[in-house]
Formats: sequence, C-alpha cells, structure tokens
Amino acid sequence: MSGVDAVVLTMNDRPDEFAQAMASLLAQEGVTLDVVVVGNGCVPEGVPDGVRTVVTLPSNVGIPEGRNVGAGALSGGEYVLFFDNDAVLPRRDDVARLVAELERHPEAAYAQPRIADPVTGVTLARWVPRPRGARPERGGAVATMSEGIVLVRRDAFERAGGWPGHYFLFHEGLDLAWRLWDLGRTGRYAPQIVVHHPVTDPARHAGFHRLSARNRVWAAHRNLPMPLTSVYLGLWILLTLARVRSRAALGASLRGFREGLATRHEQMRKPIAWRTVARLTRAGRPPVI
Repeated sequence: MSGVDAVVLTMNDRPDEFAQAMASLLAQEGVTLDVVVVGNGCVPEGVPDGVRTVVTLPSNVGIPEGRNVGAGALSGGEYVLFFDNDAVLPRRDDVARLVAELERHPEAAYAQPRIADPVTGVTLARWVPRPRGARPERGGAVATMSEGIVLVRRDAFERAGGWPGHYFLFHEGLDLAWRLWDLGRTGRYAPQIVVHHPVTDPARHAGFHRLSARNRVWAAHRNLPMPLTSVYLGLWILLTLARVRSRAALGASLRGFREGLATRHEQMRKPIAWRTVARLTRAGRPPVI
C-alpha cells in the first residue's frame, strides 16, 4: 500500500471539529497512514490514539510554515496529505482514491478533491482551483490549489521547496502550484472525491485584506518573469478596486500592496520559465489572472 504522511495543524480552538476531522482521517483504509499533529503556538489537546507524532511550536508561525514543520517531522510516505482540522473525509477510501488519481496521472504533482459544505453541499468558488471557480463538477488538470485539503507527491513538494512559510496565511497554494508546474508537473482536480468542510469567510482572519494583497505581490515577484509581474499586479489592483466595497477593507488591501512592493526585493526570486507560462496558458490559467 502507498505510504501517506498526513499533516494536521491545531490551535486548540476547534475541539469538536478537530475530533471529527481526526476520526475521519484515522479511519482511512487502503493506504499506510502516518499522521502528525502540529500545535501552532500551543500544546495540542485532544490528540487521539493512532497519532504517533505531535509537534509543539512555541508561537504561531502561520499555516504554511506550520505545514512545512509537519511535513518535515515525517519522512516515510511517498505522498503528503495536508488536511484542515475542520474537514471531514466522508468515505474510508477517500485518501486512497486521491492516491489512485495521482497514480493514474504520473505527470501530476498534486491532487485536489472537491470540497463541499457538509450541510448544504455547496462548493464555494474559491474552493475550485480554476478561474472564477467555474464548473466545480468538472475535473482535469489545474494550475492552482485550495490549500486546506490537498495530496502532494513528497519528492515534488521537496524539490519545489515546500510552502512559502513566511506568507503566514493566504496564496501559499498559488506560489507552490506555480513552482510545481515549473518542475514540469501539473495538478489534478478530482471532483468525484468529495471532502466536507464548513463554509467559512476568509475575512474572519485578522489582516485578511492586507495579507492577501501583500502575498500576491510577493508571489508575483518571486515567481513570474518580470514583464508579467506588472501585468499581474496591475490587473489585481484593478480587480480589488472593483470588488471591495468597504472603505476599511480597501484601505487594508492598498496597505498590503504597498507593503508587498516595499519588501519585494527581500523575496527569493526564481522566475518560472516561459515554457511554464505557455503550459499554464494552455491549461486555461495564464499567470496574469
């Protein structure tokens, strides 16, 4: 059976959801599963039997770096599953089906299930890894990912350098997906595999608008050829001005853009190749949108 290392973060703020998530994860069949729970600024509570590795971080280092720590704490699996602590796998073979998706598509570095609210069955547009979240029922190759529930080949994850840990929150999946595609790989969206996750508002996080805007600047500067960086950021500034209705949210977004621009030269720049730009464009996701 395929080996899967599963990484779950906790801040001890969702005890009921965490218990349900862990129960569904540990019940998986058809794979050899090793689970690590990472306490992001806390000592993890309520960790069930069956979890062999627990990591305590003295401070909250953010979601992408917490995931990096978790992935580094395990090393036996061919695949790494990153799994939100309020998600639920409704079937006992969901992880095995994600593994099978990657085995059917050896060019793919990662596989993404369809995420749906457990009560309404709704799949939010931001959970669908294609522009505008169009047609959540259609599978195929995708050029970004919804970070909370995704299976990644460990060798590709490590070659790409893992998650950009310093992002703290937001757009780390876009950054990682671009780097995986630059390795000559792709991503897969498998909507026939449905994983439950409650509908939440990302704006519930303090600093959402600022961090989201800052990280877009960083992702573009780190990964895009210079001519595309200005196009990408110009389009996102226009979209932000058109979409954001709250003056406070707009102000926070603009502060984030300014912060990102002011610190962009501190980022490790490794632009993707123009052939990768062409592949992303053929896949329906030119890296300017």
